[in-house]
Amino acid sequence: MADLDHSSEDNSSVDSREESSQDTKLEFSEDEEVLVILMYNLVGERWSLIAGRIPGRTAEEIEKYWTSRYSTSE
Repeated sequence: MADLDHSSEDNSSVDSREESSQDTKLEFSEDEEVLVILMYNLVGERWSLIAGRIPGRTAEEIEKYWTSRYSTSE
C-alpha cells in the first residue's frame, strides 16, 4: 500500500513540473527576443536555424513564441 501512495506522489510532482515548464516556454529575455527578430528577418520561418542560435530553446518554442507574439491574421 505504501508503494501505491508513493507512485501517486511522483505523478503529481511530475505534472506540476510539466505545467510550470509549459508556462515558462514563452517567457523570452529581451536578448532572446531581439535575436529571434533579427534571425527571422534573415532566414524567415526556419525555426530550427533560429533555435540553434539560442541555447536551451527548441524550434517549436521559437515558432510558438513568434506566432503568439507577431503573427497577423489575414
